[in-house]
Amino acid sequence: MAGLAPQHVRAQAAYPERPVRLIVPYAPGGSADIAARLVADEWAKALGQALVIENRAGAGGNIGVDFVAKAPADGYTIGLQTVSLAINPAIFGNMPFDTQKDLSPIGMVATSQHVLVVNPKLPAQNVKELIALAQARPGKLNYGSAGPGSTFHMAAELFKSLAKVDIAHVPYRGGGPALIDTMAGQVDMCFPVLSAAQQQVQAGKLRALGVTGPRRSPLMPDVPTIAEAGVPGYDFETWFMVFAPGGTPPAVIDKLNAALNRALGTPALSARMVKEGFDPQPSTPAQARERLQREMPLWARLVKERGITMN
Repeated sequence: MAGLAPQHVRAQAAYPERPVRLIVPYAPGGSADIAARLVADEWAKALGQALVIENRAGAGGNIGVDFVAKAPADGYTIGLQTVSLAINPAIFGNMPFDTQKDLSPIGMVATSQHVLVVNPKLPAQNVKELIALAQARPGKLNYGSAGPGSTFHMAAELFKSLAKVDIAHVPYRGGGPALIDTMAGQVDMCFPVLSAAQQQVQAGKLRALGVTGPRRSPLMPDVPTIAEAGVPGYDFETWFMVFAPGGTPPAVIDKLNAALNRALGTPALSARMVKEGFDPQPSTPAQARERLQREMPLWARLVKERGITMN
């Protein structure tokens, strides 16, 4: 009997023995869903088991993340969430889970830029002209978001904070309606995910003034970053992280991470992700956790400064 390994050790060594559920806490078609579906096949090949994507939307992603947080910590239910994982604790007064204690980061998947777009009829050809226009008409210009606390919302509020402008917030139930109303001129501007706005910009239905990340995007190489266009220090990217329930055995986390990083290193997958506006970001579990812990207080400060609530 001395040569037999304990049952839990044997179980970890055999992991995964059945398909793994990957919970996306948003409806199909959004950036998180697209990121999950892009990576799932290659990740499954590297893992040796199927990854079954399940959408559980609601409460800014909290419903789906809470489902993962309360799942058995055996590696068979995991989740993918955006930077909202770091933002939501500052916005929601009563979180159903403790982000730091109830989740075990597996690794980063990718980052994705947003882009500041305006209706072509707005008399602002660049970021500096937009700032001047907003300063001349405080509170008169407006922007559409995908809802309170969304990445559209936070990208805009960071812009307002650094550019010192007053632009009214018009929340929508999703990014699509905000983008459509910007094209229609119902709102002046919005900050969609770059890939979602690319075709409309190329068709002249929207004017792109600046991308939100630290460098220009290959999808819009002629569009400057907002920082270089007139708002020094501006830097906003949506990131995508996968995680398991808190207490998941480190051996299981490491297997999931190793397989994910092998998938992200596949040239074909990397090329597909870049084409869709994602920048693959392989990492260790520790690096993913460090990013989450570093950004939570940064967003908490912005939320407090701007008086952002879910009301």
